[in-house]
Amino acid sequence: MDALRAIDSWGARTAAAGVVRADGEIDVHGQRDAVVRWASVTKLLTGLAVLVAVEEGTVDLDEPAGPPGATPRHLLSHASGLAPEEGPPLMAPERRRIYSNYGIELAAELVAERADMPFEEYLHDAVLGPLGLSGELAGSPAWGYRGPLDDLLVFARELLAPTLVAAETLAEATTVQFPGLDGVLPSWGRFAPNDWGLAFELRDGKQPHWTGTLASPRTFGHFGAGGTFLWVDPDAGLALGVLTDREFGDWAKEAWPKLSDAVHG
Repeated sequence: MDALRAIDSWGARTAAAGVVRADGEIDVHGQRDAVVRWASVTKLLTGLAVLVAVEEGTVDLDEPAGPPGATPRHLLSHASGLAPEEGPPLMAPERRRIYSNYGIELAAELVAERADMPFEEYLHDAVLGPLGLSGELAGSPAWGYRGPLDDLLVFARELLAPTLVAAETLAEATTVQFPGLDGVLPSWGRFAPNDWGLAFELRDGKQPHWTGTLASPRTFGHFGAGGTFLWVDPDAGLALGVLTDREFGDWAKEAWPKLSDAVHG
């Protein structure tokens, strides 16, 4: 897996990458123990915590939450009509896929309220602790996790073979919610449709895409403005996680798909 050595040329002070299957690591390169902010890859941790809460009966995906007419399902799939950051809704739910940190935060707030504990504590008890992750949520549930590559790779293996939620629950979370909604994938462009699951961005037929050209349509994951990403391709049985401290930019639009294709190839 010499492909991972490409991260050395990305101009980041800190960079680490790893490829895993459900049963273990295939290859790792870089500073695997360096603590890096995951940025929006955090949403996947938060999404999994909400799924745990759903299975526990703490919340229901289809109960009212957020703006009028919205539910946790809308909040997690960016279909609530909320703006990217805190504020009034821009439109009614199910009109457009509007990427919203605020929606993710409201979903986390609902879990915290129902569980009667701070969301950081719930996330630890539901996800971080059981998986043995060493990082912590230091900020928004939409973007505030900080941890090493080792955390990301353990999490990736969980998404390939879930133990914290039923396989059927994860399958629903990685299936398009509210099909047919158009929208913008931040920093990548407008897609019609812009398919999304429950916190998980779905590759489906999007092209061009940050997961490259060889990933299956069932590939899911997320990337972050801090130069981070995780994709999971269930058809290939592979996941690729990357953490860097170089802010997302045009360099990533060229480098990320190339690396992803090299891993698949």
